[in-house]
Amino acid sequence: MPKRIDSQCRTFQTAIDILSSRWNALILNVLQDGPLRFSELSERAKGPGDKVLSARLKELEARRLLVRSVEAGPPVRVTYELTRAGREFGDLAQAIERWGRELVQKAATKESAGDRGRRGSSRKLTTRLTTPSRHGPPDRTLS
Repeated sequence: MPKRIDSQCRTFQTAIDILSSRWNALILNVLQDGPLRFSELSERAKGPGDKVLSARLKELEARRLLVRSVEAGPPVRVTYELTRAGREFGDLAQAIERWGRELVQKAATKESAGDRGRRGSSRKLTTRLTTPSRHGPPDRTLS
């Protein structure tokens, strides 16, 4: 039986705080392959704008999950690389992906079973995502 985790403890809450900041998990995952320049990171992340990306990188650097290196130029070259603690996110990312795959498969199985029970039904599947207000609109509905 796995050890029970205290979700109120400081260590658990620290990890959740990092992952709950929008784009942090994406940035940590993109950097798993090695150091990248800001423009390369921005291109691969395909989501946050430059201002937000810059803020998240500063936050992750302050938490010692990545290191920012500046090489004298011209041109000046800035690269971002994960620390050991940042690289450890890779294992967590794999576990999250596995869990997500299981959730999607269960939802598809449930949807498939429901559709068999309602042959000819034109029922539309709607998924509701709730996002904290500090990250965007409170609710988004995908159809």
